Amino acid sequence: MIEFQSSADGTEIAFERTGEGPALIVIGGALNSRRSAGMLVGLLAPHFTVYAYDRRGRGESSDTLPYSPGREIEDLKTLIAAAGGSAYAYGHSSGAILALEAAAAGAAIRKIAAYEPPYLTGHAPDEPWENFRDRVQAALNEGDQEGAVELFIRHTGSDFDEGIKTMPWWPALLSVANTLPYDLTLTSDGRVPERLSNIQVPTLGIYGGASPSWAGNAINAVAAVVPGMKKEKLEGQDHAVSHDAVAPLLIDFFNSAPA
Repeated sequence: MIEFQSSADGTEIAFERTGEGPALIVIGGALNSRRSAGMLVGLLAPHFTVYAYDRRGRGESSDTLPYSPGREIEDLKTLIAAAGGSAYAYGHSSGAILALEAAAAGAAIRKIAAYEPPYLTGHAPDEPWENFRDRVQAALNEGDQEGAVELFIRHTGSDFDEGIKTMPWWPALLSVANTLPYDLTLTSDGRVPERLSNIQVPTLGIYGGASPSWAGNAINAVAAVVPGMKKEKLEGQDHAVSHDAVAPLLIDFFNSAPA
């Protein structure tokens, strides 16, 4: 059942809760909605009350302009309040950055698991991040969602196969293309901010053994800033980590000694 919670600026955040146990919020990355976590939610629900939500501008959630990472942090704090006042958090990609930033800003997150926050990716080093974000926004302003998604995928260093436009999930990507500039703003210049040193809760950084080198470098850079952060490599996994591979690690981490 879809529920809604009003964020500080009046944005309606849509979410679903599944399972029983301690609250665990799943935070998706770029081109994801709450539905993207469906299989993972099913694996986690026997152990936790899992909250999967549509970040602002996606799915059933509304939006309020102008965008700022601070507003997304407010959204997450609102969801934590709906979950009882504190929660665990698992973020993937830009969702991992959001989880880390929210914890650093004082959100009541009890533990954080962050999968490959996209710091230090090293792509397009000669183009300021604002310029690339504005190019994506220009494509969206012209109604070219396909062009915006293609720009973004190529920016990640992944090959772009025109055949993906025939895939059944392609329309779902286009439906959230409008939020790509949000993820790019959240990631900004790719440097790990010193403010993450404010995080004082158990934190686990995860990366895939089959991911590009930036993924492990990013986790090492975050670990150098976040006090006591632990690191884990999932062999054979890449940025599109298998739910079956990451779920046991999350269950073990969040069920370990209370925080």
